[in-house]
Amino acid sequence: MLLSGGIDSATCLYLAKKRGYRLRALTIEFSGIARGELEAAKRVAAAADVEEHRIVAMPDLREAGDVPGLKLPSAKLPPSYIPQRNIIFYGIAASYAEETLADYILGGHNRDDRSIFDDTKDGFFSNLQKVIWAGSKVLRDRRTTILRPLRAMTKPQVIRFAESLGVPLELTWSCHADGTSHCWNCDGCSARVRSFLEAGVADPLLQTPELGRGTRGKFK
Repeated sequence: MLLSGGIDSATCLYLAKKRGYRLRALTIEFSGIARGELEAAKRVAAAADVEEHRIVAMPDLREAGDVPGLKLPSAKLPPSYIPQRNIIFYGIAASYAEETLADYILGGHNRDDRSIFDDTKDGFFSNLQKVIWAGSKVLRDRRTTILRPLRAMTKPQVIRFAESLGVPLELTWSCHADGTSHCWNCDGCSARVRSFLEAGVADPLLQTPELGRGTRGKFK
């Protein structure tokens, strides 16, 4: 399971847990990753009682916003975009899967991702599946398959599904800023607030008088 510490990957992990899979989690520690995101991944993996949580450090892999002078290839892409991210992440996941003789590689991409990132679209994953089989007799013979069980859901739908699964949403992380608590100012925090509101679910990390809840963070 590719585990970022965010809502989608945590939900996918808990769905796999409910289905009785033996689980290993993989987190990529790229340059500039928020400390809170990395710690969230550790907390979610521990809560799900995975067999192993492997963290692979890639200090030279950076988000576009952290590369001076790099222009985003599309205006719709956020500064958190990592060029060729999923080729890299799923390549490492495929290596991990071959080493551990895994039957599946799980990713928590939702439907909204496809409108922003080319490397979350069905065509990309169809081709990627062929590539990992072409590159590994072990994975080809085992028919190790990439699964994206949340691919048809919007983010609010994922949140409602997560609540039904008992996902510990209080352990997840959505903020783009570095630190150990959410800033409630960045695009990631804004999207989290908006998605929970649309889902009609109370966010355990954000409770404000406007939402009729107490407070653990302040959304500005």
